[in-house]
Amino acid sequence: MTPPTLLCVHAHPDDEALFTAGISAHYGALGFNVVLITCTDGRLGFDADARPGNHRDHDSDATASTRAGELLRSAKLVGFTRCLNLGYRDSGMAGWAQNLDPGAFMNADLESAARLIATVIDETNAAVVVTYDENGFYGHPDHIRANVVTRRAIELADAVQRLYYPVIPRGVLADFRAGASAQGLSLPAWILDAVPDTPDESVATVMDVKPFAAQKQRAIAAHASQIDNLDLVTMDPRLFTLLFGIEYYQRAWSRHSTNEDDTDLFGGL
Repeated sequence: MTPPTLLCVHAHPDDEALFTAGISAHYGALGFNVVLITCTDGRLGFDADARPGNHRDHDSDATASTRAGELLRSAKLVGFTRCLNLGYRDSGMAGWAQNLDPGAFMNADLESAARLIATVIDETNAAVVVTYDENGFYGHPDHIRANVVTRRAIELADAVQRLYYPVIPRGVLADFRAGASAQGLSLPAWILDAVPDTPDESVATVMDVKPFAAQKQRAIAAHASQIDNLDLVTMDPRLFTLLFGIEYYQRAWSRHSTNEDDTDLFGGL
């Protein structure tokens, strides 16, 4: 019998470690096919001299190369059995000049990008797909584009049964920020700028991934070039598990009605 397939669609190298590493490790350990699509090359991350992507001297080509290697190491740590990169250019943060690059993912042709993802969905028989919500979790243009493209891919594909978004429910996000502040932790933008508009009751699935927290932390560490995540890398493992040992998912779409996915994205399939 062919094992089920989980497909995660992410925008940049390191997103697979930050957002969904718990479920990829969990389902990988169960013997599922766990497939990763990364939409961009991440060239506008921090370069070897710690310069952000909008710095005039930023080395974008070298950064893309470095991040490609980091991505492969991270993905292996957290259970992915297949990794694909769509090859679009990183768009940078909202308002950066690089937003105007015709090759940037935020400017990608919708149908072309969606058909690439739809082909992977059907080739791998991916029953469950995970990507960001309509706000891109924290407003990044590439994350928002990933949502739009993935939603269109699901319309084109036959295999997929459910779409989920990783979220931090309103109450949990408030507690998380307060706890981190009390610990004197410097949090990255994807947490600080997370849109706190997900009501607790809109969470469909709560995944206890504490057994995989160490793998998740090592995967974040594998993206060593991205220095804004340093406090997560050096965080005491017990505290990291406390903060990142639970992942929350909003069911965005389902081919059939279900109420069996409260602790399992594949529940009832």
